Amino acid sequence: MTTIESGFSTGSGSRRAERGRFIAQPLAVVVIVGAVLVWALTRDNDAIEAESLNISTLLHDTWQHLLITLAVAAIVVVVAVPLGMLLTRTWARRVAPLFLTIANIGQAAPALGMIVLFFLWTSWEGFWCAVLPLAFYSLLPVLRNTIVGIEAVDPALIDAGRGIGMSGSAVLWRIEMPLAVPLMLAGLRTSLVLAVGTATLAFFVNGGGLGELIDTGYKLNRIPVLITGAVLAVGLALLIDWVGAVLEEVFGPRGLK
Repeated sequence: MTTIESGFSTGSGSRRAERGRFIAQPLAVVVIVGAVLVWALTRDNDAIEAESLNISTLLHDTWQHLLITLAVAAIVVVVAVPLGMLLTRTWARRVAPLFLTIANIGQAAPALGMIVLFFLWTSWEGFWCAVLPLAFYSLLPVLRNTIVGIEAVDPALIDAGRGIGMSGSAVLWRIEMPLAVPLMLAGLRTSLVLAVGTATLAFFVNGGGLGELIDTGYKLNRIPVLITGAVLAVGLALLIDWVGAVLEEVFGPRGLK
């Protein structure tokens, strides 16, 4: 009895802590980012600082940063999830290590190096020149977690599905994929945070984003501009991480909670 009560108490405490984090994390971001913005916008800025520290510029750079992140996430999901599903099929498992190795190379390489190499290879610049290499950089967590999540499904459940007359595709969509969702969402959450962080490098190829503020503050020795850009980038990353945690809570299978 003691063991049962202790385990229940620990589980309940863990759930309460997780739900408390759902409230505390976005609240902390709003308070900290809000305080920095009030300080940056109300201080006595010189002409150079005023060009960057104004509502219009801050909203524009933040929106660009968010667009880069969302574009990267969309490409990652569209590519990694179907590819991961395909690589778990019996006839394709032999080549799964090859694709995982390619994705691992993409993440192991420095993000800035990939952006620059893509720029030199294509002679592109701007939004897509930043998004495409960053999507390749962020691909691995979703691809790996999709494969691992599907392969971790209990074979007995798959056999049961086949036993009641389900086709292979029905087993995949109605048994394997729903049970793999928690791991897939965890991988997507990691990819989103990676995308937010590396999106600060988009300014190297005129891709925009909050990296422009950080670069301006550093090059011109304007500490308020540097701090504001960095805090906005960190705040956006924390909010994206929070959104990922909420998605895991909402779309995870009820029976596994």
